[in-house]
Amino acid sequence: MSAVAEKAVTTTDESVTTDGFHLLIDALKLNDIDTIFGLPGIPITDLTRMAQVEGMRVISFRHEQHAGNAAAAAGYLTQKPGICLTVSAPGFLNGLTALANATVNCFPMILISGSSEREIVDLAQGDYEEMDQLNAAKPFCKAAFRVLHAQDIGIGVARAIRSALSGRPGGVYLDLPAKLFSQTMEAAAGRNSLVKVIDAAPRQIPAPEAVKRALDVLKGAKRPLILLGKGASYAQADTEIRALIEKTGIPYLPMSMAKGLLPDTHAQSASAARSYVLAEADVVVLVGARLNWLLSHGKGKTWGQDKGAKKFIQIDIAPTEIDSNVPIAAPLIGDIGSCVSALLAGVGSSWAKPDTQWTGAIAERKDKNLTKMAETLAKTPSPMNFHSALAVVRDIVKANPEAIVVNEGANTLDFARSIVDMYQPRKRLDSGTWGIMGIGMGFAVGAAVITGKPVIAIEGDSAFGFSGMEVETICRYNLPVCVVVFNNNGIYKGTDVNPRGGDVAPTVFVKNARYDMMMQAFGGVGAHATTADELRKAMLEAVASGKPTLINAVIDETAGTESGRITSLNPQSKANKK
Repeated sequence: MSAVAEKAVTTTDESVTTDGFHLLIDALKLNDIDTIFGLPGIPITDLTRMAQVEGMRVISFRHEQHAGNAAAAAGYLTQKPGICLTVSAPGFLNGLTALANATVNCFPMILISGSSEREIVDLAQGDYEEMDQLNAAKPFCKAAFRVLHAQDIGIGVARAIRSALSGRPGGVYLDLPAKLFSQTMEAAAGRNSLVKVIDAAPRQIPAPEAVKRALDVLKGAKRPLILLGKGASYAQADTEIRALIEKTGIPYLPMSMAKGLLPDTHAQSASAARSYVLAEADVVVLVGARLNWLLSHGKGKTWGQDKGAKKFIQIDIAPTEIDSNVPIAAPLIGDIGSCVSALLAGVGSSWAKPDTQWTGAIAERKDKNLTKMAETLAKTPSPMNFHSALAVVRDIVKANPEAIVVNEGANTLDFARSIVDMYQPRKRLDSGTWGIMGIGMGFAVGAAVITGKPVIAIEGDSAFGFSGMEVETICRYNLPVCVVVFNNNGIYKGTDVNPRGGDVAPTVFVKNARYDMMMQAFGGVGAHATTADELRKAMLEAVASGKPTLINAVIDETAGTESGRITSLNPQSKANKK
């Protein structure tokens, strides 16, 4: 440890002083932030050492992108901004992908990066890792700030926290030039410069006329539907949302990260009749959900456009989100808890529940689809396919509803969304709005560190490759993470062939790879499963032991389909279907 890192303060005859290192640490601690995810190096190595000495938990990764994803997951789960700390230039750029993803997904996160000095950067004089990081970050986050003087650290941290949490949550960048850390000031003045953020995300009460308009539209519905997005899950208004759904009797459809707000087995869940309810509903209440690509932008055959126009009621804290794809008949602007509570207050005892013709039609299709799915899941082909393997995961999660499921891939993601039921809120993390790959191990580490709960990471073999080295991080911190790699030898499937010979096809990996040995190499538990029984045994042992575990689940390499269920997003695949 350096001499700088050994001292919290410097004592002289005149005064006691503090420095930029400790002011930053104290500013974070003052705001109840006790964990940093990052990767040490110039100029922030001493900061990580001092933070640990001062009682903060510092989780060090092998790559900054995964540290950033861990911070984003922490922000989503806690409603406090997760902190990612990186070195300058390349380290900052590695973290920038996670920052952008956090912003798109509305996860509160602060990327803090050391940087080169302004006077050198602005003259392009060739400093070590020289880069204008502040301007590079601005297009990819909610806000970006630079602190040049130690006395401004408290304000800088406060502004970053408030920006990350207020309105639509998201990513914030905080730029800290290297020489800021060694600046000193009187300790008393330093303490007085720190800011405790008060009410960073204040309630925004919807206008009474907007509530009335929404209720009037809903009263006129013959086939209403409530659609829950991950914003509804982030809001932690679980009791109010459940009360609204059950009091109105309206069927609901959860997006993947909203699964578990009510148990997926709830009688009003329409997940097993998704296509039917999206096409047939005449009024849709959007709660923390956006009409983006995951919902076909609210248009086309998915929404039964040929059957007449729908009316949408949209709850959102940002008025600019309204009418982004289709007209919104009743915008309800405010925080989700306040808006749902206002709707609930307007639903009196005389509220007419949906006609049984609508709910009965949904129930009929649910029963038919669930029966068909049960028959598929009961099969035990050899080698395993996605359904037989996920049937095991489904059972393990049902027996351990407190476990957090992390999920990414193509087929692995798409099938798991519909097969694995969730029973508690905020227990599912996946690739979200961007559909980005590489979130797996970062999300898994972040969730395990913040909650202390077991984590089950269901990974496609391609998706795992983006962050696989972080299994060493999982082992280093002895985290209760069970990683299951669905190994089918390639992207989508491992059967593509290069028609010209020579190199393998771009989508094909090394055949029969043993990912489990990676975990063993770092002292964790590795298991190789070729049957459903072997997978079940390995997962049961992993969850029971809490030991870092990676299971290499061998899947039939012919079982996958290109882009999962969204083949049409690949232009050539779309052309081939014509």
